[in-house]
Amino acid sequence: MKNRIIALGAVILLVIAAVAGAWYYFAGQLRQQIELLTYADGETSPRLTCANLGVSGFPFAFDVDCTDAVVTTGDVMIKVPGLRASAMVYELNHFLGSAKGPAEISDAFTGQRSAVSWTALEGSLRLTDNRIARLSLIGDDIGWNDLLLGDTLLARTKHAEFHLLDMPEAHNAERNLSALALYMRADALELPAATLTNTAVEVEAELTGIPDDYSTIGLTPVLPTWQQAGGELKIVSVKMTDDTADLNASGNLALGPTGLVDGTINIDSQGVAERIGPMIEEPWRTLVLGVPGADGRHTNQLNFRAGTLSSGLLPITTLPPLF
Repeated sequence: MKNRIIALGAVILLVIAAVAGAWYYFAGQLRQQIELLTYADGETSPRLTCANLGVSGFPFAFDVDCTDAVVTTGDVMIKVPGLRASAMVYELNHFLGSAKGPAEISDAFTGQRSAVSWTALEGSLRLTDNRIARLSLIGDDIGWNDLLLGDTLLARTKHAEFHLLDMPEAHNAERNLSALALYMRADALELPAATLTNTAVEVEAELTGIPDDYSTIGLTPVLPTWQQAGGELKIVSVKMTDDTADLNASGNLALGPTGLVDGTINIDSQGVAERIGPMIEEPWRTLVLGVPGADGRHTNQLNFRAGTLSSGLLPITTLPPLF
């Protein structure tokens, strides 16, 4: 009996040692991969540096903490006081993240400087067969301020959400294509430049023709590949409402063989024309929003065809190809 207990104890110790060894090995590999981002050129791939980088969570999770993070991509530099990402060892396809604010954003080319603040900012990513099953980003009390000349509020919202959801019914395994549904909302949105206050915004859209293996994205030119796959952006609904105005839009957009935008956008609004009157002169205001009907609502259809943007049947301007 005593020998059995000793043997059982030895087995338990071996299992614990194996688990601990595996955790520390993968934690080391994870840390190494993150540290490699320090040596990225910041042009072809973003560069990430951390004043302090830590990997914890033993034995059930991997928790990565990056303090005083600096992300550089092109001329843009983003400084964030803290980034955190976590995943459970038994569910490595599901990641949770959070960030401490405010973030400082600067553009070395234009000289632009701004800051984004929040009281809470959390995200999650869940993968299924190497494609996005769900990507979510939720924030509270988000503010965006211009710091170039003083401190000027550009936008603020009490609560904002962004979600991408896989559309299993649109998955084409034979062509290796998938589709995503997008949902976005902002509550009590304030845009001083557009004289918007206490505005509710809600966006629903669907994006088809996406590679179902996201590790392949970027290996070929993104927009030409999307066009060749027959990709389409379906704007299911765009809604903006406040105490005195509302706007609704929907439509479909795609790219032609030469990179020109094709599609239509339908717009229905009330009170918006009066709101933007001081900012957009006629005839552009009417060309975009349309002529008001007997009920005072403006309706219009914007058409994109062969590089031409038309208001109804009336050409407005030409658009360059996107590739």
